[in-house]
Amino acid sequence: MFWLRTWILGIKSLLVHPLRSLLTVLGIFIGVASVIWLVAIGEGISQEAQRQIEGLGADNIIVLSVKPPAEVTAGFSGPVPYGLKRDEYTKLVKTIPTLRSALPIREIRRQISYGRRDPVDGRLVGCTPEYAQVTRLEIDRGRFLTDADVQERHSHCVLAGRLAERLFPYEDPIGRRVYMAESRSYFEVVGVLKHRNPTAAIGGSLAAQDFSEDMYVPISTLRQRVGDFIVTRRGSSMNVEVVQLNQITLRVDSVQNVRETADLVRVSLGLPLERETSGEAGQSSGEPRKYRQDVAVVVPEELLEQARVTRLMFMVLMGLIAAISLLVGGIGIMNIMLATVTERTREIGIRRALGATRLHIVTQFLVETISLSVVGGATGVIFGLFCPPIMKSVRDFLLNTRPDLMDKLPDVVRTVTPVVVHESIPVAFGISVAVGVLFGIYPAIRAAYMDPIEALRHE
Repeated sequence: MFWLRTWILGIKSLLVHPLRSLLTVLGIFIGVASVIWLVAIGEGISQEAQRQIEGLGADNIIVLSVKPPAEVTAGFSGPVPYGLKRDEYTKLVKTIPTLRSALPIREIRRQISYGRRDPVDGRLVGCTPEYAQVTRLEIDRGRFLTDADVQERHSHCVLAGRLAERLFPYEDPIGRRVYMAESRSYFEVVGVLKHRNPTAAIGGSLAAQDFSEDMYVPISTLRQRVGDFIVTRRGSSMNVEVVQLNQITLRVDSVQNVRETADLVRVSLGLPLERETSGEAGQSSGEPRKYRQDVAVVVPEELLEQARVTRLMFMVLMGLIAAISLLVGGIGIMNIMLATVTERTREIGIRRALGATRLHIVTQFLVETISLSVVGGATGVIFGLFCPPIMKSVRDFLLNTRPDLMDKLPDVVRTVTPVVVHESIPVAFGISVAVGVLFGIYPAIRAAYMDPIEALRHE
């Protein structure tokens, strides 16, 4: 009964000044709602940043064919075979469970011509339809390669924008046939790509790459028309190499699994682990272990570190803003309760004279602050859940009424979608109640330790 009477008395005391209580609740309401909103917006921006980083290749593992040193190939009298094999590609796809997709790539420098115009130096890239998505290539006209092109070994090709301009300065390339003299092959142009800026080298992880002079053909057609031989003529000498695949790009299901997957790839291909050197490996077995030198596994370490730092940055930033918001609400509660203590000094003196203990006075004032915190926190949580639809409605309204203003804003503002983090709801509500208790303790103790005689004399 004591607690019930205390709660009823506390609520009645708050209703005596409804506007003041409402403003106090509003402070907690804004604090809790801002926590949920800021965390939701931060999570949306963070996910967008993660997608952009992944688009740069943070979830990719690149396996490259590397020409071994001359001392390794000195014993070969005929063609020198090295690099990735097609059966190794099949093995990786079948044995590594964390792969989302695998992209085999074959690249050769060739001269490409059309009609009687002078041939143009370009890079012939044998690939599959997934290549455009992985490298973020966009179609300008026509289409990219399809699964049917690969399966049926069609003589179709897709030209990079700059290569198309050089081959067809005055004509539409779609439907026309380009010629490669080295393999005596014609390819019909089925698509032209938009201009793609070269990628810059990122530390020691990813090399720079220029897509402007590429011609993309089905990898099965390239194998049929060109084969695995690379012939290099230098004066009177001729060097012949055998390469089945130049590169395999592996897309991992999660950025967190990249390093673990890279270790599995190294083991499957007979390469040393990243933390392992040949000297260390040989100490346990008594003799140095021999690793192949014609394959390299590249992991975008800088991008992975950037993804980790970005996630941590958003967490710290949103936590600081949330703390400030709730601190402001807590100061509001303390300010109101201190004013209430001063205003109700005579009431406190009467209650003490009638037998109320200090614990009763402390409990009454804590009940009032907790009530304000609970009501403010509950309404703040409800309003916080409406963050995504409200943000979408505001953005749509501005797009319809002020498109000029929206065009000046960054892309992230126009496209980001807030994501309500479910963990933020109980945390924000719990902190709001804790703030009410912490900031209500001092006014409650001050009220309890008043001299009853002095309190009764207060006007």
